[in-house]
Amino acid sequence: MVAHLETIKGNIMATPSDQTQKKPLEIREIQELAIAISAKNLNPTMLSQEFLKQTGIVPNEWELGKQPVLGQNLSQVTFQNGVSIVAQPRTITFMESLGAKKPNELNIPNVAHQYVDKLSNAEYQGLSITPKSLVPFPGNDQGARKFITQNLLSPGEWQNYGNAPLQAGLNLLYQLDRCQFSLSINEAKIQMPDKSAIPALLFAGNFNYNLAAGNPQDVIAKLKQGIDDWQNDLNAFQEVVNQRFLAQQQPTSLFPTT
Repeated sequence: MVAHLETIKGNIMATPSDQTQKKPLEIREIQELAIAISAKNLNPTMLSQEFLKQTGIVPNEWELGKQPVLGQNLSQVTFQNGVSIVAQPRTITFMESLGAKKPNELNIPNVAHQYVDKLSNAEYQGLSITPKSLVPFPGNDQGARKFITQNLLSPGEWQNYGNAPLQAGLNLLYQLDRCQFSLSINEAKIQMPDKSAIPALLFAGNFNYNLAAGNPQDVIAKLKQGIDDWQNDLNAFQEVVNQRFLAQQQPTSLFPTT
């Protein structure tokens, strides 16, 4: 199984567990959840391991997974349990790989709650619940590309232009009762430890909630309610991806049998 998902400039890097290094690597769907909160005058330099622990936003026993990045425009603290917190001007994002975790085992909803509690005077403006799903196409170099160009797009001469196969991505926008839901579908690569790469599809969703102007107490209550409803957004994302896009492809085409 893939133990960690990391996104750097759009490239997905997968690192196997110790157990998978002893037998052929088994690549399956990788999922990640992010909770992003926007606020006025959010300063990235405030984010540090010491700040997070001293304020009680994260438990003291959490250990760093890698050296923190601290800067004027971006700060990032990553822990060994897979939780990563990234602060940029006006936005802080809490990210975690789902893996085999059950919903009640995810840490970032509680961490986001603690952050809002400790910084309740911030002028919060928005909330985004952002699930991602990376679906591999092992043994099929053109599988991800053909899924987009042949399954999702209508054939036509417009695809037959240039001296290389067409590359395409989709950006979709759904209007839900509670918010707007955007979904992008793009080709990606899973970089393996032996430097080989497996083609994949990256489904990236975004449930965007605008915190309507009001008194600070109402904004905080709406923000916390949105964080609490993260699982409804994740379930909706998974239903759209698995049932409305991949239903005719799984499991025989995408995943190897064991």
